[in-house]
Amino acid sequence: MSAPLDPLAVFAGFGFGLSLIVAIGAQNAFVLRQGLLRRWVLAVVAVCALSDVALIALGISGVGLVFERVPALMVVARIGGAAFLLAYGALAARRAIRPAVLDPGTEASAGSRASTGLLPTVLTCLALTWLNPHVYLDTVVLLGSVATTHGDSRWLFGIGAATASVVWFTALGFGARLLRPVFARPLAWRVLDGLIAVVMVAIAASLLIGL
Repeated sequence: MSAPLDPLAVFAGFGFGLSLIVAIGAQNAFVLRQGLLRRWVLAVVAVCALSDVALIALGISGVGLVFERVPALMVVARIGGAAFLLAYGALAARRAIRPAVLDPGTEASAGSRASTGLLPTVLTCLALTWLNPHVYLDTVVLLGSVATTHGDSRWLFGIGAATASVVWFTALGFGARLLRPVFARPLAWRVLDGLIAVVMVAIAASLLIGL
């Protein structure tokens, strides 16, 4: 006989989910930047949120065990993810050297007109999400493991975690516009892109050191 469902598992999942995603990382940095530029924000938020929902479902369904039992998969993921993050970090560093100027009254910013179409934006967002091994370690393996401790309520835990992702990415993407006056200055973009470059390289280094 199964145990009764625990409604509090939803709140536990929400809190745990926020603890994993509210941090400076590749995905959050990209969402913030797109939010500041007001470019394809809805698409970026949707890709990030739906990706998290899918990864959470995979973790709770037990797919995380595959990564634990086949270490070679994680090695490949680490190398591929590190290569992509280093490349993206190099682009961010180049933007920091030649910072954009954002006009709060328009949608355009000088120096950042290239690769602004919907498809390149979505593909970049997908790559930053699915090519980052930390996503699998945190969302699939770790969150999936914690969810199993809630027994029959593990899917309620997952619903809470998924809700946290939707709330966070929506707030980050659409709330970034409040900072647009600050980013009317090239120095602000230089600092942001410099920080993004450092974060990307640091994450890539941590992936390679962990091999």
